[in-house]
Amino acid sequence: MPGVKPSASLTSLMMDKQDVTLTSLTQYARRPGATQSSLLQGARQAPPDEKRNVDNEDKKAVQAPKKKRKKKHGITANLSGTRYEVIRIVCEKCKFDICKEDDPNSYLIWSDSFVSADRITEMKPFQRINHFPGMVEVTRKDCLARNMMKVQRHHADEFNFVPKTWILPADHSMLLNYAKDLKAKKKYRTFIVKPSNGAQGHGIQLYKNAEKIPPSEHFIVQEYIDKPLLLEGYKFDLRIYVLVTSCDPLRIFIFNDGLVRMSTDKYINPSDGNLSNLYMHLTNYSVNKHNEYYQKGDSVDTGSKRSIRYFNDYLRKNDYDIVLLWRRIYDMVVKTLLVAHPHLLHAYRMCRPGAPAGSDSVCFEVLGFDVLIDRKLNPWLLEINRSPSFGTDEKIDFDIKSALIEDTIRLLNIKLSDKRRNYFAQKAEAQKRLFRTTKRNEADMTELEKKKQSIEKRREELKEHLARVRKATAREDFENRNAGRFRRIFPSEDKLKQQKYVNIMSSIFGIVMSGRAPAMQKEIQKVYNNQWREEDILDMIAECEADDKDGKLTSGGSKIPRGPKPLSSMPISVRSPPTEDEFDEEEEEEEAEYTSPPGSPNMNRRESRPPSTKSRPGSLRPDSRVSNDASSLCNSRPNSGVSSMRSRPVSNMSALNSRSKSLSRLHGKQSVLQRSIIDDNFLITVVKEREDELTKKTLLALSDMRIKFPGKTDQEAELILDTLHENWKFHKPRIASYWLVKLDSIKRRKVIDIVRSNVRAVLQRIWRISDVDNLRLYRIFTRVFNRLLWSHGQGLWNCFSTTSQNGSWETIFSKSSENICENEFNCCRRIVQLCRDCLLIVYQFAAEAKSSSQQNSENSELSSAGTLSSRDKSSSTLVAPLNTQTMSQRYSKLYPRADTTAT
Repeated sequence: MPGVKPSASLTSLMMDKQDVTLTSLTQYARRPGATQSSLLQGARQAPPDEKRNVDNEDKKAVQAPKKKRKKKHGITANLSGTRYEVIRIVCEKCKFDICKEDDPNSYLIWSDSFVSADRITEMKPFQRINHFPGMVEVTRKDCLARNMMKVQRHHADEFNFVPKTWILPADHSMLLNYAKDLKAKKKYRTFIVKPSNGAQGHGIQLYKNAEKIPPSEHFIVQEYIDKPLLLEGYKFDLRIYVLVTSCDPLRIFIFNDGLVRMSTDKYINPSDGNLSNLYMHLTNYSVNKHNEYYQKGDSVDTGSKRSIRYFNDYLRKNDYDIVLLWRRIYDMVVKTLLVAHPHLLHAYRMCRPGAPAGSDSVCFEVLGFDVLIDRKLNPWLLEINRSPSFGTDEKIDFDIKSALIEDTIRLLNIKLSDKRRNYFAQKAEAQKRLFRTTKRNEADMTELEKKKQSIEKRREELKEHLARVRKATAREDFENRNAGRFRRIFPSEDKLKQQKYVNIMSSIFGIVMSGRAPAMQKEIQKVYNNQWREEDILDMIAECEADDKDGKLTSGGSKIPRGPKPLSSMPISVRSPPTEDEFDEEEEEEEAEYTSPPGSPNMNRRESRPPSTKSRPGSLRPDSRVSNDASSLCNSRPNSGVSSMRSRPVSNMSALNSRSKSLSRLHGKQSVLQRSIIDDNFLITVVKEREDELTKKTLLALSDMRIKFPGKTDQEAELILDTLHENWKFHKPRIASYWLVKLDSIKRRKVIDIVRSNVRAVLQRIWRISDVDNLRLYRIFTRVFNRLLWSHGQGLWNCFSTTSQNGSWETIFSKSSENICENEFNCCRRIVQLCRDCLLIVYQFAAEAKSSSQQNSENSELSSAGTLSSRDKSSSTLVAPLNTQTMSQRYSKLYPRADTTAT
């Protein structure tokens, strides 16, 4: 065949007999100055080997490129805050994607150190972090002793598992008096001294004489347990691992294995000659590993570190009652965490405002309980470790701790779909808040409207309770199937024991939270002593719906409902049988409802459906009643044409419906999406404008607020503040000692609550809603309040300094991804100023109360002696501990409600 003439078109070049290809053209085209003729000539003169390679490349180039599949992102884990390799190994075993950097949006966040309240506040509902706020109340030695002593005053027999403890320097005189009483009775005890915030056995000392203990250091002193149970002649303690998956509601699990940590010198009763031998008296691994007699075992029953399973076998072989021992240990663990529960619940709800009760907790915690067993098999709580060591120096460590972490991650129930479900739940909640109707005044409502409102309120409460019951049932079922080597010890399966724990919890809330105790005790009984079953709640909801329908049919009394006169008969619309597509959609909805947790969109759709026609014992059947009424209407007039309509075939109507549905499906998704986008943008704009307007009003109201001094005018209160600021160098150390040292966490929180409660009242009045926890502005304020209480009150104290920037409250917004406007920032600034003024007023109030009490006592002494002298004015600078109950009572008497002139 004759060759085809050279052409500039690509088609003619490909059809040529010569091996002229697109790749060869591309290679020559890369040369500068190449022309069309030179391209053709160079392509025809290519060597044979190069031609074959070019042909292969052309075949690959002609093939359509394959679409790259998008990499599916799995469940991510942020392990940048931990140094333990076993956690990384277990997460990879559970198919988690380990983040290379500190990713704040990971599903799982594991940290070895303290986690700030701001970080917990910023977390999404699908995330999990391994620390609770407020757990320091039992993990720090002095806080544990203080809380235990407070509860022991009311329940001495229930909390007798903690050795007698004194907190220095406050209880030094009580310690000396106790030692003198023992000496008078010719009894002698050994005392063990530990740093309040120490760990790993550092700074621990033993004393036989209490007078030699230094009184000026921050220590705790405990009575030494001198008759412990020995294992092969060595003293030992148990490291028991406890998992807390939630504090709202409280759920506690205990691992069925742990470590038996033994000392390395055989035990002898303490004496003056062996008090310094810590290898005999202490069981800490960090201490005994430095001893030359420390043994690394090859199995769980040898060496200086053994397993609890071996310990159980040892007790069983020596005829000890193992069941009794572990029943006491379980009871001790539950009661200890019940003491911490008020602090945990309060701190968690402050960090997560607006979260529905009973929702999945974003926090969990693995605790290490150090327990000593005496010769009578009584467990003694030594301390609780908030971040127990997950080091794997020996094989027994890796076996036990890897199993512990694996079962912990399984119990957390982290799913990839949680993120998407959370997004839709937030969107539904936002729409619900947006379209919420304002409450009408009861004076303008009729009796029928009041009745309907009460029925609707009752129905909403029942639906909320039903969702909580279903959530608890689903959670319990999941825990029973995935507990692994964990055992749930609270809530207890024993009803009598559970009732005992609930009573203790209610009493502890009354001791710790005196003001809010009645409301919390009522909530405790509702959550932990639920006597209602799901069927009973469904029956009550059906009764409410029946009552509501009866109220709509008759307006009560002799009043006749308005509107046109109802016809004696009406045609009945017969529902067409469902098509295959509709049947599949219904099955998918039922499956989604079965797997969705309460509160999700699917569950809301399920609850909004009419009651089922299946009758239950004692339940109403609204559907059957309506159908009977309809049939009676049809039979009332036989010649009305209803029977002929009922006898007509419905095939044409069903065909028309199916055709219209098939046509609407073509444009349904696109039109619905466009409408939703337009509606969302419009709603966002309207809501944003409204929020900006109300935020400005809030800022004006906060600017008008002042801190009043009880019994003084506004001018006198301002004068007091000015005086304190002018003499700041003199008052600064006294105010710091008062706020940071003399006040505990509860009293510091009550001082901040003076401002918080009135700010809350202002928001309720301006925004005209009773529940402000869901407001974005109030959540911002909550973060500021939490920051002021940060580090035992250090956050508020840093606000008095003009040079301190690390602890300033403004850093919570600079480190956050959330943007706030100028008015919101000014509101926060005004709240901080109010809290500063409130602290100064409370300080001066306590100082004057202390001064007046001292004045009265001195006057009584001088009057009895017949003389009277004037006091120095500088005595008013003395500060007494704040009686917050008296202070709050005086504030409640002076300011029964919040307004723009008083806080």
